Parts: sequence; structure tokens; C-alpha cells
Amino acid sequence: MSADSSPNRPRILALPGDGIGPEVIAPALGVLRRLSEIADFHAEIEEGLLGGAAFEATGRPLPEETLAAARSADAVLMGSIGGPQWDGLDRELRPERGLLGLRSSLGLFANLRPAVLYPQLADASTLRPDVVAGLDLLIVRELTGGIYFGAPRGIETMEGGERRGVNTLVYTESEIERICRAAFEAARRRAGRVCSVDKANVLEVSELWREVAERVGAQYGDVELTHMYVDNAAMQLVRDPKQFDVIVTTNMFGDILSDLASMLTGSIGMLPSASLDAGGKGLYEPCHGSAPDIAGQDAANPLATVLSAAMMLRYTLDRPELADRVERAVSRVLDRGLRTRDIASPGTRAVGTAAMGRAVIEELG
Repeated sequence: MSADSSPNRPRILALPGDGIGPEVIAPALGVLRRLSEIADFHAEIEEGLLGGAAFEATGRPLPEETLAAARSADAVLMGSIGGPQWDGLDRELRPERGLLGLRSSLGLFANLRPAVLYPQLADASTLRPDVVAGLDLLIVRELTGGIYFGAPRGIETMEGGERRGVNTLVYTESEIERICRAAFEAARRRAGRVCSVDKANVLEVSELWREVAERVGAQYGDVELTHMYVDNAAMQLVRDPKQFDVIVTTNMFGDILSDLASMLTGSIGMLPSASLDAGGKGLYEPCHGSAPDIAGQDAANPLATVLSAAMMLRYTLDRPELADRVERAVSRVLDRGLRTRDIASPGTRAVGTAAMGRAVIEELG
């Protein structure tokens, strides 16, 4: 917590962002404001600019004002960023660079992405209900290192005029150790199993990753450690996802596997995420993107953002009882048969983004 805040009066920075971001963050903020009315929780919410919206207003995807506000806040809640209208910008001006810069500046190295199948949505998954029923896994993704940040990088012109793209995959022992430790600590609160995913058969970085994972695992005698190559892990997530408890992996592998895992739950619109620093301060956001094709249509699923707010209550603000309350409200809304179109099925009632948010708020009491 910042010096002038408390668990009952936290300071939250909201970054609506681009595309459907403002639409999905509004219900989540409505949930937090409702909690302020019915519980001993009085959040101070400030809004800021990030991504394309920030570029349009300031010429930068991460304005200094936003970074300063994020540093002083107890937690950050984000909608989404990006859109095709900014694809032609120089790389450092694109919306995604603002998010990467925010994560890096705040030291948010541990990305937690749960994939939990609500029983009401078993038919929404692309896999058979018997394969996904009861699914509850957590992907712990390293977020500030690896190939997304390694140097050298860029596109260069070689002798003869042919161009070559270069990206560098690099991890230090300390970076690997801290993300593995985060995964083992998470597993202690769950089923006590960690699967470390790498590509040690062809990558030297993965050889080091596996060695460090073993060293850290030896300090957690109550947690089982296994290893899996990333290609096999992708196959196993589709074949038998319930074999996993906690998966820990690199930035790029985690990016890919967590999106794959999202479809096990029926829709990426149901998946929240947390990005944490060493002290537990976090940025919370849905796993989905800005979906510009449906922006402004009241069609997006806000539940991933609402559940991201629940994760914020649990992991950073130390209010697990309020997180439970939000998650129960989401479950009761699904019990009522309300669905946004991404999770709709025969016998359910389709509602828009705003109506789904109002329903969750109603269920809070």
C-alpha cells in the first residue's frame, strides 16, 4: 500500500485504453464502487491514458503523468490497448509499447493467468465437457524478460540488400529464480504441483531455465515439480488440461499457452490476469485484446475485467472476502442464464456489455 492508503481505502488507477477497453472497464469500476457502498471498502479511483488513446492525446503511448499515477497507486486496472489505426506508427509509439513500458517500469515480472471453467459454461468450450469439467489451472508467465525485451533486436539490411529480422532470447538466473519462486508459492495455495514449460532440447536458455527451476524446486519439498517441452504442453492442454495445476514458463511461451488455455473455458472473455511486482503490487487486466471489430457495439464480455478486479482485491488489496463476493456474483449471473454473445448457447439469454455489468452489481446486493 502507498503511504497514504489502507486496505479499506486503496488508491486505484483505471486505464480504460482502446477499443472495447472503456466498455469493459466501466462494469468493473461499477463493481468496485458498489463494494464501496455495501462494505468497509472505499476505493479512490483515478483514470488515466494508455495506449492508442494516450498517443492521440499526448503523442506518447505511456505519458509521464500515467506512469507517475501508476507508481503512486496501490493497484492498476486496465481495459485493453491497441488497434489497426496505429499499426503504421514507429514501433516505439505503438500502443503495445506503452503497456510493455508500464510493466517494465513497475517491475511487474509475474503474470498470473487462471483458467477456470465455470460449470455453467461447460457447453461453451470447444472441447467435450468431460475433458474440461472442473478445470482450474494457473499459468505463471515471466513478463519482463525473454525475447520480447532482449537485445539486440530490430530489422537490419545485410550486404547485398537482403533484410534480416533479429530478436534475442535472454534470461538471467535471477529472473528465472524469481518467477519460479512465484509459481511455487502459488502452488502451495493450490494443489501443490508445478509444471515448468521450456524447450530445453534445442535452446540453451531453456537448459538454464530447467536447471534453475530444479534448484528452486528443491527448496519446496511440499510441491511436486515436473518439466514439459512447450510443444507437448500445448498438445496436453488440449488433450488433458486437468492434469495441470500451476504452469510456469517464459514470456513468449506463456503468452501463447495462456491464449490457448482461454478457449478451454469457453471464451477469452472470461479470463482475468494479474501482473505482480516483488511486493505484490499489480496491474490487472483481461486476457483479451481491444477487439476493434466490436468496439462501441455493447457486445463485449466484461466478465474477464470484473474478475480481474476480483483478482486485484485478492492479490494486492488483501481483501479476499470481497474477491469471493465478486466471483460468487458472477457465478449467480451465469446461473440466471445471462450471456454475452461470445458465451451464448441455446436456452440462455443474450445481453450486452452494460447489462451484464449491471447484473453482476445487482447480485452483489
